[in-house]
Amino acid sequence: MATSLLTQEFAWRGRSVRWDRFGSGPALVFLHGTPWSSQLWRPIAEALSESFTVYLWDMPGYGSSSKDPSHRVDLGVQGELFAALLEYWELARPHVIAHDFGGAVALRARLLHGAAYASLCLTDVVALTPWGSPFFNLVKAHATVFEQLPPAVHRGAVEAYISGASHKGLHADDLRMLVEPWTGEIGQPAFYRQIAQADESFTTEIEPHLGSITEPVHIIWGTEDAWIPADRAQRLREAIPHATVALIPDAGHLIQLDVAAALSAELTRWTITVGTAPQRDR
Repeated sequence: MATSLLTQEFAWRGRSVRWDRFGSGPALVFLHGTPWSSQLWRPIAEALSESFTVYLWDMPGYGSSSKDPSHRVDLGVQGELFAALLEYWELARPHVIAHDFGGAVALRARLLHGAAYASLCLTDVVALTPWGSPFFNLVKAHATVFEQLPPAVHRGAVEAYISGASHKGLHADDLRMLVEPWTGEIGQPAFYRQIAQADESFTTEIEPHLGSITEPVHIIWGTEDAWIPADRAQRLREAIPHATVALIPDAGHLIQLDVAAALSAELTRWTITVGTAPQRDR
């Protein structure tokens, strides 16, 4: 997967948020999760840009956005920031596609910070407790110790961790793209800092309100997701009764890389359906 730079910048409370926009048509915003960046979505975003004006962005603490150690990067901050970013873009009701903890960010912006969407697609998302892999929880409990790992040992640990998110195995170029932002003097401590600030209270807070969402919601899940098991898709469907669900076979948590064609087809079907449907007040 080739790396493409985000060409524009949004300043928010001292943070630098890198973003980009391309294509034409209704607005479609992608949210990445952890430990990913917008690069994971870019090939699908480029395909959908034939029908939509696509927005990609890296959350503070991730990818090419700022990683200042004095700035918190927890889900509470990210949800508030996303609502502010939508205002900056002047998007009153975009279509939104979220992955991993990008789901919690989109949900918090919607339920707590006044954001509204034309539709919401939740793909293998962090939204319901419990969440966090065994390695994630180990690092969370000992983040200051892990920050001191020798760089080579750190890189090996991150490579092993990220590889475990794929069901089919990662190509070397894809693994490199996912790991590189977390290396070096800035990237290594940033990796452990974002895990240390993860807290289930940010999803517990919004769980009781999921049923109040009125926008069209589609839930996509990889059947072989070892990080967030596929039973969460049904639990999320129960919490948002009007939502629809699609389970994608042979896909792990890195569904964008495990089954790129199948995911792209499902997202194209969903976005074209909701993107061309008559909009009603919600």
